[in-house]
Amino acid sequence: MKHFFKATINWTSNQNQEQSVKKNYSKTHQIKIEGKPILDVSAAKAFKGDPELYNPEDLLLSSLVSCHMMSYLYVCSQNGIEVLEYTDNAEATLEVTADGSGRFTEVRLHPKVKIANVDKMQEALELHIKANQLCFIANSCNFPVLHNATCETA
Repeated sequence: MKHFFKATINWTSNQNQEQSVKKNYSKTHQIKIEGKPILDVSAAKAFKGDPELYNPEDLLLSSLVSCHMMSYLYVCSQNGIEVLEYTDNAEATLEVTADGSGRFTEVRLHPKVKIANVDKMQEALELHIKANQLCFIANSCNFPVLHNATCETA
């Protein structure tokens, strides 16, 4: 089964010709997805973007965190584990080479989960592996997505 997604990007130069020749373009743009609010995006601050706006690196990391959480909640529901709280303070490492190209080399998820049943703690921790195997976004990445999960009970 295939699912298709669409997005539209809009960018307009707000600079004079002299600035354009210097390749000093604004990085701010909008992404539109039908039926959803417009997302204002820029480059990361390190790449001369607007630090007040989301950037592609933020969005990639956010997609991984969100997809892992949803996959995790799914596998917990399949295994009778009641999740009460879920937080994650994820980190991504981006390496840029001398020629200006770059890539993510890893993402580290730090999910902290609170569950209802103390007897299910070990299983709850182990289910992060299954969640990673099911995560659409993690399966689409060419870098490792590592987990440092913790679990506690109410």
